Amino acid sequence: MKSFEYTIKDPIGFHARPAGLFAKEASKFSSEITFKCKGKAGSAKRIFSIMGLEIKCGDTVVVEIKGEDEAAAFEAVKKFFETNL
Repeated sequence: MKSFEYTIKDPIGFHARPAGLFAKEASKFSSEITFKCKGKAGSAKRIFSIMGLEIKCGDTVVVEIKGEDEAAAFEAVKKFFETNL
């Protein structure tokens, strides 16, 4: 399992547009990708799961990746966060 923490810098937070793009990106991998924030957890492959976490600017998200292609998924997910959020 690989994991990292990321503090959201986007002033709008993890809103619908990046959540949709992220879910699409995460779905390319067979690994399980999970977000944890403010005591809640959700699948990164489901837009409603991401939106349900209500991730705002300044919130720290823990991302956990577990599976066959976790190394590739880790790199792609981390890059997405750094580029978009």
